[in-house]
Amino acid sequence: ERKTPNDLLYMMMVLINACITPVPEAVTKEADLQTVYCMLKNCRKEVVGCVTDPDCKEALDCLTDCGLNDQVCSYRCIVSHESPLFESFSLCNLQRHNCLRNSAVRPEYPVVRAMSSFRGAPLTHELAEQLFMGWGEGGSKAETLKPVDVTGGSADWAPLEWSWKVVCGQNPAYDHFPCQHQIFYQGAGKGAFWYDPVFQVKTLSGEEVWRRRHYRVKRTKTAGEFMFSVLDNGVTSLEYWRIVDVAEDLSWACFYYTGAATAAGQAYSG
Repeated sequence: ERKTPNDLLYMMMVLINACITPVPEAVTKEADLQTVYCMLKNCRKEVVGCVTDPDCKEALDCLTDCGLNDQVCSYRCIVSHESPLFESFSLCNLQRHNCLRNSAVRPEYPVVRAMSSFRGAPLTHELAEQLFMGWGEGGSKAETLKPVDVTGGSADWAPLEWSWKVVCGQNPAYDHFPCQHQIFYQGAGKGAFWYDPVFQVKTLSGEEVWRRRHYRVKRTKTAGEFMFSVLDNGVTSLEYWRIVDVAEDLSWACFYYTGAATAAGQAYSG
């Protein structure tokens, strides 16, 4: 089932780590005495709550079988078993106290830059946010995004409930769900901008469920390039997104991101 470039790369790193030379990204960390002491000292309530709950304990067992460095397997465990108890466990042990002593930095390569113009006009921060909102309500209200008709004027169009639909993606952990909607929208505060991915998951037990995340989006100095942050099941991820290209008729868009969940020891791109 796992025949993606990312999976091939991970397999090669595991083989090199086992047979040739240590590869930090392929080394699976296991709990030692220092980890156990940290967990019991700082997060006793969260640990007991999780290991005594069948669903939360199943999530921990699933992650143990995967190894935290296997992002595809790990995230499938998380989205299959996520619960308030599991979030509290991760928030305390990983995010707040980093009991596993993890670290990760966002990938720097390949270097991917944002598009510089759209429909002949220079890309601005405002226009870039409108492109993110795409087919959603925010995009449909923007004059710069309205479809151009044969007379050269613009036509009105009804907004959809989502900005974009994901039809393909590089990362098998985060881009390969059966159905995934991207929802970008402006917040109530000045400059507030948000991103909510809503995606369908086929759990390890075969059940089909919907999940949702909530990202804060901040502009960088370069139009079309943004910093995203999210608390995903108790662990913070920081991501650097770029709008690579968008069709003038909005029939497709290509976004690129790199990110890291430092407390989980994972770095990724997609």
